[in-house]
Amino acid sequence: MKDHYDIVIIGSGMGGLVAANIMAREGKTVCVLEKNNQYGGNLQTFVREKTIFDTGVHYLGGLSKGQNLHRYFKYLDILDGLEFKQLNEDGFDIITFDDDPTEYAHAQGYANFENSLITQFPKEEKAIKAYTAKLQETCAKFPLYNVQVGKPYYEDSDMFEFPARPFIDSLTENDTLRAVLAGSNLLYAGDAEKSPFYVHALSVNSYIESAYRCADGGSQITKLLIRKLKEHGGDAFKHQEVVDFTVADKKVVSVTTVNGDVVKGGVFISNIEPKTTVKLVGEEHFRKSYGNRIAAIDSTISAFSIHIVLKPNSFKYLNKNYYHFKDHDAVWNGHKYTDDNWPRTYMVSMGVRKNQDEWGDQLTAISYMHYDEVAQWEDTFNTVAHKNDRGMTYAEFKAAKTEVFLNELEKKFPNIRACIQSVHTSTPLSYRDYIGCNRGSMYGYVKDVNSPLMSFISPRTRVPNLLFTGQSLNMHGILGVTISGVLTCSELLGQEYLVDKINAASDKAKTA
Repeated sequence: MKDHYDIVIIGSGMGGLVAANIMAREGKTVCVLEKNNQYGGNLQTFVREKTIFDTGVHYLGGLSKGQNLHRYFKYLDILDGLEFKQLNEDGFDIITFDDDPTEYAHAQGYANFENSLITQFPKEEKAIKAYTAKLQETCAKFPLYNVQVGKPYYEDSDMFEFPARPFIDSLTENDTLRAVLAGSNLLYAGDAEKSPFYVHALSVNSYIESAYRCADGGSQITKLLIRKLKEHGGDAFKHQEVVDFTVADKKVVSVTTVNGDVVKGGVFISNIEPKTTVKLVGEEHFRKSYGNRIAAIDSTISAFSIHIVLKPNSFKYLNKNYYHFKDHDAVWNGHKYTDDNWPRTYMVSMGVRKNQDEWGDQLTAISYMHYDEVAQWEDTFNTVAHKNDRGMTYAEFKAAKTEVFLNELEKKFPNIRACIQSVHTSTPLSYRDYIGCNRGSMYGYVKDVNSPLMSFISPRTRVPNLLFTGQSLNMHGILGVTISGVLTCSELLGQEYLVDKINAASDKAKTA
């Protein structure tokens, strides 16, 4: 560890690693401090019975040549080392409902997406084309989403106030089509009363353009980003949780880790929760109104996941995801559940191997879960680095929830129980402990059309050399947090300068 770094980054989620790589490529001395045993935040993987599971990244969009994530990854110089499998082009996401045997497909490519839905809803061509037109129109308003120079997205306040559900419902009277168009909104924890349409658009657009899975888990992205960081002279350290910031003359001068190491720097970028950051820095260093607003922002709902190791040659690999609902209302209100009707909705996704054959070796199913369901155990913490037994009642809670979840999965996949070798679970506490998100939140802070500026967080803070990055800053997901890293570094390097460099990398690849 050096005596002083130009850039110190707290947390190694995707946004932090992107920022670290950008600044190291610019010749800055960079240090990344990570509290966990693995780098990567939601890119972390875990292994059960020699089977790899993703923590949070189940598929990626915009990865075909020339598309936005492909261009960002090209600039970061990590494309050549990554292994992906493209999902089914005629149905990468499948929307299904109880008491309806039809499987409604979201296809890749806008023409294919439209034609597939028009085939299933032949009287709704006008509504379907109006929907896709609005998706593309909305996404075009976000410069960095399109790897372009432009004013920050948050200056267009009208977009914040344009709601998702009312717009989608206005397109058609067909209740099934309404539900199918919104059917993958577990991607952003869609809320009927709160979710803006721009969140819906940014979340689904890149998948419609192209959808891929990471072969053998998303941690390969982390490993390449760490390798590239070190090639450019950067440092990264695990088991180095930051527990204190030292401020002098209104600037951060150093951070102290749980091990007692003091890391000095010129600029500090926080890739951890803004709520946590403000507390660590000291609320007195921010405007009272700012601190109060950050403290009051709602976090998105959390999740309960079951991770199934499948018996060999028992369950065919599915090159698509399923979003299933008990009824149409559950599409927007799946988070409003009771003990009697949980889970009202779930997503099913399978991991893919580099040498994938016809048989799957694992399956993950995810549904909403409120943090309050596990709040009685919130004083316990359990990670690879810090083992803590939450007790028998917690194990019983998970076992009971798993049984209920499997009963629901059986309705869709009748032979699933016969294929199970073992089952492992994640609760809101798992996400809180491993990802560091407030109350186990899946997607950072709630974007609310009724209070649009409440959740806006600028990369700049009142402390001149302290910046934010990550999913709370911009958008969640691999693409969203990659853009957040670029947005943060634009504050230091200039947006036009940085975007020109990113595009130059793609242009060079085209002519090579």
